[in-house]
Amino acid sequence: MACPRAGTPKAHGEPPGPVELDGAKENLGWPKEPRFTIPEAALALFRQAQIRGARLEAEWQQKLVAYEAEYPEPAAELKRRLAGALPAGWEAALPTFPADAKGMATRASSGKVLNALAGVLPELMGGSADLAPSTNTWMNTSGAFAADDHSGRNIHFGVREHGMGSVVNGMAYHGGVIPFGATFMVFSDYMRPPVRLAALSHLGSIWVFTHDSVGVGEDGPTHQPVEHLAALRVIPNLITLRPADANEVAEAWKIAIENRHRPTALVLTRQNLPTLDRTIYGPAEGVRRGAYVLADLGEGKPQLILMASGSEVSLILETGKRLVEQGFSVRLVSFPSWELFAEQDATYRDAILPPGIPLRVSVEAGVSQGWHRWVGSAGRVIGLDRYGASAPANLVFENLGFSVAHVEAVARELLQQK
Repeated sequence: MACPRAGTPKAHGEPPGPVELDGAKENLGWPKEPRFTIPEAALALFRQAQIRGARLEAEWQQKLVAYEAEYPEPAAELKRRLAGALPAGWEAALPTFPADAKGMATRASSGKVLNALAGVLPELMGGSADLAPSTNTWMNTSGAFAADDHSGRNIHFGVREHGMGSVVNGMAYHGGVIPFGATFMVFSDYMRPPVRLAALSHLGSIWVFTHDSVGVGEDGPTHQPVEHLAALRVIPNLITLRPADANEVAEAWKIAIENRHRPTALVLTRQNLPTLDRTIYGPAEGVRRGAYVLADLGEGKPQLILMASGSEVSLILETGKRLVEQGFSVRLVSFPSWELFAEQDATYRDAILPPGIPLRVSVEAGVSQGWHRWVGSAGRVIGLDRYGASAPANLVFENLGFSVAHVEAVARELLQQK
């Protein structure tokens, strides 16, 4: 403030030179030499902080020792949480979901998984930006955290995604809790800085983003995410997971809970998705590797690979069945996480997407950006490089090309070119 440049853009955008520094020192009444100096009074004040900090830490340690002696079990639990260790066998609480053609929205199955985990992970704590009923992120066995009641584990963050993200990160920094924050996927833009900082800072924050596509329906383009999934995927050190059914959701939550040193974004639907029959299709544990084979349909080596994430997986399943009826052989791949798949070794990646099968089609209700890495130069990307529309979800999907008929037509075109 004492610099002669004060009040001008240069004070912010350019480092002060010798003349400006001399002027600032004159204004403050400081000696010009030595060039770098700390007033003795200021130094003494800061030195007191060291003494005070050491005293407070010693007092805390004494209290902890006394607490351990009197309450050994709660003290052990406190130490476990502060160390970031998970209780033994916690994953046994994860629910499994039976095959169901009608299924449920992945936001709904996420709510079931969250409540199952809340019973075995008392450190799980979070809330939403005033959207708990819609994002299914209320833990039923607990109340709300409040100024006069700190026992609740549900937090009313209010309509302020940026603030919510910052609070969640602060909780992750403190330790002792596994924090999460939830909102609609389209509003992830409002909290991009804290999402990015969580990734940059290696924090185990969990982000729950629901209403993940044009499947939002009548709310229209303002509430229909299109570019948001790609925008999350480009953030280094962020794991983005878009599960295809309830059992993939359970696996996604398991990954998020275990990731205590990098954030996870769970991307979930508003609309129902069928729960896959895992006696027919590959086990949902494949989510942990980012992409996995659901099934190879037809005779002999697959001629074509159909891959998709989230709600579009059911489209490739139906398309695959149709192509097999026409005499083609097809591999079906669920692809919930690019980041996890990219981290697998080349042997695994080539086993899922064999280099010898260049005909590939990806299907995802979001911008096509990035999918070409996985489909290759001979493949096709069915994406959404435009905004959505206000109409019932099934009509929006149909009119924007997310139908079995359209996916089949694109696949047949590739097969016929060969």
